[in-house]
Amino acid sequence: MLKKAELQELGRVGDRISFLYLEHAVINRQDSAIKVMDSRGTVFIPAALVNVLLLGPGVDVTHRAMELMGDCGLSVVWVGEHGVRQYAHGRALNHSSLLLEKQAKLVSNKRSRLAVARKMYQMRFPDEDVSKLTMESLRGKEGSRVRKAYREESKRTGVAWSHREYRIDNFESGTPINKALTAGHQALYGLCYSVISALGVSPGLGFIHTGNDLSFVYDFADLYKAQYSIPIAFDIVAKYGNDKDISTYTRLAMRDVFKKNKLVVKMVADLKYLLDAEDDVADGKVMSLWDDKEGLVDFGVQYHEYKDEGKDEEE
Repeated sequence: MLKKAELQELGRVGDRISFLYLEHAVINRQDSAIKVMDSRGTVFIPAALVNVLLLGPGVDVTHRAMELMGDCGLSVVWVGEHGVRQYAHGRALNHSSLLLEKQAKLVSNKRSRLAVARKMYQMRFPDEDVSKLTMESLRGKEGSRVRKAYREESKRTGVAWSHREYRIDNFESGTPINKALTAGHQALYGLCYSVISALGVSPGLGFIHTGNDLSFVYDFADLYKAQYSIPIAFDIVAKYGNDKDISTYTRLAMRDVFKKNKLVVKMVADLKYLLDAEDDVADGKVMSLWDDKEGLVDFGVQYHEYKDEGKDEEE
């Protein structure tokens, strides 16, 4: 049996394969490799050279394989076809909590939270300066932008448009375009959730949305709707009309555009930009202990009791 790899022996994040998607396969372990078997044969994947493993439909994975992935810092996310849904995830890729700490720090301060929110809106309005706008003004601009996107896509495709409507308790009551938009947005949420989970960021700590365990997922997905889910929904309705499988067609189209445009790569870069994170934040850092006066002190040291201002230090 091989010895568990030490942290310093694992491949750097920048040197690894970013995301690897597998479906309809049996996954086992052989030494330090992930053994993947499907109808085409068997391949061996070095576990330490992959960042995130996306497990799609029809995958069976053994306990031994999961043990290896955990030892190598390989994040695992269970998804729909090509990542259009996010169902569950294992531990994050990060050995470091740096991204999560950055997110928590930024969202906990009113000024820094506003700054990140403005960055999100600035990404949507690249030709305008939004650095001085209030959240109320930004919400208004965003509403106008989205309504304009709907009108333009309706004109481009010939699909009738009146307003956005979604009933969570009765999906089938919606118009074809509203059903397609819901399916497209859900697919986008799934991919965003996968990236957020894989990088060890909290999906619940949103900068614009708040109060929901997926607040940051909604924040993040809003960056891409006008470019991906909205035009695709209109294209699908223009092609299939009121077909009963409109949701399926939309999800498949989203899957294909995710893959073609390598959206995952852009999402990783965008998330790090929003949190002011370095390229190698997920490489892992030595754990420390927090101190209220000294900041960080060494971990793994046996400390001795000492006197502080005449009082015993609490153990």
